[in-house]
Amino acid sequence: MTIRVLIVDDQIMVREGFSVLLGAMPDIEVVGEAVNGREAIAQVAALRPDVVLMDIRMPELNGIEATREIVAADADAKVLVLTTFDLDEYVYQALRAGASGFLLKDASARQLADGVRVVASGEALLAPTVTKRLITEFAKAAETPKLPALAQIGDLTERETEVLVLIAQGLSNAEIAGHLVVAESTIKTHVSRILVKLGLRDRTQAAVFAYEARLVTPG
Repeated sequence: MTIRVLIVDDQIMVREGFSVLLGAMPDIEVVGEAVNGREAIAQVAALRPDVVLMDIRMPELNGIEATREIVAADADAKVLVLTTFDLDEYVYQALRAGASGFLLKDASARQLADGVRVVASGEALLAPTVTKRLITEFAKAAETPKLPALAQIGDLTERETEVLVLIAQGLSNAEIAGHLVVAESTIKTHVSRILVKLGLRDRTQAAVFAYEARLVTPG
């Protein structure tokens, strides 16, 4: 199936560049563009793209607020945040708002296309070590664990808590299964239950939760 993508950025050169790169992929189609967050919300409602490539710093409505509104309107919406540098506090906020991952604007054509495919498949773009480093860096800012997070931990079983920690460390389902010596299907079940119990969208938000609850020590 063709992956339908909406590109959101206030810089025309960025939009055109990504459109050309993605348009050259046989399984990806750029269905629209938006120049700010407010226009992005309208375009998502009208075009129903599979993936939204979202810039953060834009006029009228930034990418964080746009992501929050898009996800609130459609829990299945998939937003891939774009940024110019990796340790960006705004990216961290976007991940907390519901983005499924992020890419640097200087990503290669292959990295860009692969990122779109990963997010479109329902996975979170968490594997790159830079994402883990980003979460670690800004989770340090909170001097104490978040109380809602602490309260929710009690809903998890011991094994689910163990799986959550491994998710935060950047392991895939297959890697977690190998580490715990169980079937990968078992891990998928644990991950699904973790997301439901904690009211989270995906693995990225699960990792953020684990750091903020101090299940994983930043750094």
